[in-house]
Amino acid sequence: MFTCINCKRDVKEEGDIGTKNRNHCPFCLHSKHLDLNTPGDRNSSCGGDMKPVGLTFKKGRVDKYNKFVQGEVMIVHKCAKCNKIGTNRIAADDDSDALLKVFEFSKNLKIKGIKTLSKEDERELKRQILGQE
Repeated sequence: MFTCINCKRDVKEEGDIGTKNRNHCPFCLHSKHLDLNTPGDRNSSCGGDMKPVGLTFKKGRVDKYNKFVQGEVMIVHKCAKCNKIGTNRIAADDDSDALLKVFEFSKNLKIKGIKTLSKEDERELKRQILGQE
């Protein structure tokens, strides 16, 4: 359990959330700058507030039926202290309204080589986070 750096709510790190290395809040989506090189390494000494600034998709793949499968939704964070940009997998209990708010704010945002989601990605985003077809 940890306390969110932004909204101060208590956040569970384990359970049926779909990720092993949670460091973002499911309520406001802020994170604490903990990882240096790889997810879960907890080697960063920064400790700054990682603000959710966009959404992107993890790299997609072609399945065994030769059909393209879009990668999962990722949150793009920017550290308010050191300006590092990072991505985080969404978790099963992340607030869908908070995710949609970040999406509306960040459509087509240019972030250091990361393609943030655009209006054309909205249907796939809603399919993944809301189960809508």
